[in-house]
Amino acid sequence: MIRLALTLIFLAGSLAAQEAEPPMDYERLGKIIFALDPEAQPRGPGFQLTVSDVPVLVITDSNADRMRAMVPIRSAEGLTAEDMHRMMQANFDSALDARYAIANGMLWAAFIHPLSPLEKDQLISGLAQTVNIAKTYGSLYSGGAQQFGGGDSRNLQRDLIDELLKKGEEI
Repeated sequence: MIRLALTLIFLAGSLAAQEAEPPMDYERLGKIIFALDPEAQPRGPGFQLTVSDVPVLVITDSNADRMRAMVPIRSAEGLTAEDMHRMMQANFDSALDARYAIANGMLWAAFIHPLSPLEKDQLISGLAQTVNIAKTYGSLYSGGAQQFGGGDSRNLQRDLIDELLKKGEEI
């Protein structure tokens, strides 16, 4: 019985190893990016591409084994405490793997991940979520997929639905 269990564990591990993706690197990342946007452009250690009419900058750092996908949203100047509060709420539950961030005087949507373990579908999902939180800044603040429970976003988004439903009652 133990021998059968060990054999099954070994076979499962072997199958998983056969199906594992190769490590992500600059070249493989580029192939995926050019599949998503044939007009993408190499930019130093990264790429500039367009996803859903939104410009996205992807930067790699092979020495640190990191990558970052970024979308500029607006100047950080003039962000209110309410804006910051809402973005932090979204970072907790509705932005998912993407995040709102501030750097160099700009508000960004960003997806940051270790480079080598990054899988193709994680990259594609992260790019989509980054574009989504940039596009929904000021409204839903959503990565576009399910929300992580326990946060404030669902109730805030429900408030919008209730408000619109109430307005619709008058029609």
